[in-house]
Amino acid sequence: MENFRKVRTSEEESPLPFPDLPPDVVEMKVKEGSKIRNLMNFAMAQMELKASRQIIFSGCGRAFTKTITCVEIMKRKLGGLHQVTKVRYKTLMEVWENQDPLPSGPAQNLTVHKNVPSICILLSRDPLDPNQTGYQPP
Repeated sequence: MENFRKVRTSEEESPLPFPDLPPDVVEMKVKEGSKIRNLMNFAMAQMELKASRQIIFSGCGRAFTKTITCVEIMKRKLGGLHQVTKVRYKTLMEVWENQDPLPSGPAQNLTVHKNVPSICILLSRDPLDPNQTGYQPP
């Protein structure tokens, strides 16, 4: 692998694991390089200024713990939020390019499919079904 460098990473799009969401629900996609301050400023503005009733935080791989941190900050600042957590796996596709290709042949690419843990957390001001898997009351 020392002769290869990563060219691009893409993740397969999958639907949110929460049925019957309103069309205006805000989804915060937390990435590894996201700044918590920026995420929280936007999320708090959506919940307080626009009076949104629900918000979803989602993240995968190295952003897993950052996603949970954002949710816990939001719950502490707003209070009274119902929570449903769904954990699943997402498939990432990485494309690696050979740095030392053979002089007579074409450049060789290597494609790697990785399964990484992913989390989606729904926070709601309105009560949710307490029998739902992953539910936490306020």
